Amino acid sequence: MNLSDPKQLSTLLEGLLLASGKPLSLERIMELFEETERPEADVFRKALAILGGSCKGRAFELKEVASGYRLQIRDTFSPWVGRLWEERPQRYSRAMLETLALIAYRQPITRGEIEEIRGVAVNSQIVKTLQEREWIRVVGYRDVPGRPAMFATTKGFLDHFNLKNLDELPPLAALRELEPEPVLAQDDDDPAVPQSLQARADLAMGDDCEPEGEPQAGSETSFGSLLAELDAMEQGLKIDFDDLARAADEANHEAPQVVSNAGDDPSSSEREETQ
Repeated sequence: MNLSDPKQLSTLLEGLLLASGKPLSLERIMELFEETERPEADVFRKALAILGGSCKGRAFELKEVASGYRLQIRDTFSPWVGRLWEERPQRYSRAMLETLALIAYRQPITRGEIEEIRGVAVNSQIVKTLQEREWIRVVGYRDVPGRPAMFATTKGFLDHFNLKNLDELPPLAALRELEPEPVLAQDDDDPAVPQSLQARADLAMGDDCEPEGEPQAGSETSFGSLLAELDAMEQGLKIDFDDLARAADEANHEAPQVVSNAGDDPSSSEREETQ
């Protein structure tokens, strides 16, 4: 094999990356070759470029992360590839993700500073879990009373999230755009109401409320006010008809009593004896 040929070298690099099972830096790849056969660094870079181009249209891709280069399955196929493992993917609590995000964007940062931003205490188990996963590490101590530890992210964090460096983190402004906007109560003149619907409501209210020939100057009827008036009208409607049902029952009970009383009337019985 001619190792000086970038095309042939790219095939060998493909085998190395498949067998390693973890990212390999350019320095680590070059260390796998003896000095007598080791090509120049530029040849390795050309070979990696050829390898990346050969992955187009295939299920895997060459990705450079913080720890080096690796061959990985494309995200498009992850729903099916993930079924190879029976265990479910790890789910992280909101508190852990918020803590990790603050460390990533504000590093180096102390635990007290995280608690001040979040407004709640940071569970010690969260920090321990992030350190065990090698996503964060202690990089120093703040020169204040108590000398609290300062946390920062690691290469393992970048590798896990498919990042080459911290510059590839999405800006905070982009993250805020992904958050759903809070639904606010609509004012009377809310522009979100379609203009056609607003015009119909205004016209209907104008016909019902304004006397003919006497238009109210400067008055406006919005769709919100129309809904408020309809709600007030509904509140005045009678919805309890139990009293009518009780009156009907009493009337039904009193009717037979009148007939029976007529038959037992003493005056009528006296008339019958006289006859």
